[in-house]
Amino acid sequence: MKRSLLILLLAMACVHTNAAVLDVTQKFAPLCPDGVKVFSDTSKVGKPYQEVALLNSKGESGSTSEQGMINSQRKKAAELGANGIVLGGFQEPKAGTKIVGALLGTGAERKGSAMAIYVPADSARVKTACNGTENRS
Repeated sequence: MKRSLLILLLAMACVHTNAAVLDVTQKFAPLCPDGVKVFSDTSKVGKPYQEVALLNSKGESGSTSEQGMINSQRKKAAELGANGIVLGGFQEPKAGTKIVGALLGTGAERKGSAMAIYVPADSARVKTACNGTENRS
């Protein structure tokens, strides 16, 4: 258990996610990352929602997993008060880029994107998921 937690933390530490907030006048209270639900596309949301921010992640391909990227995106969305993310996709570096990066010691980056959203009708789900930790990330 401890080893898998350490691996997860290392994978997350290697991922950097930035956010481009779409409406800076709209503010949402931060919540816990567990309160951020992941959707594969907008048709899966099933309820009205507001777009909060565009999320872009990147990390070293050798030490970053897609799950690590999603976890980083969930954390960033939670900081913004978004309670959902809609995955945009992941890009793997090409084989040649990986080889050149390995030879030069610079590595190659895996990239991912998502849309942070706020679903007003999901407040009960978020409260249950965060279990009293709404403002902790």
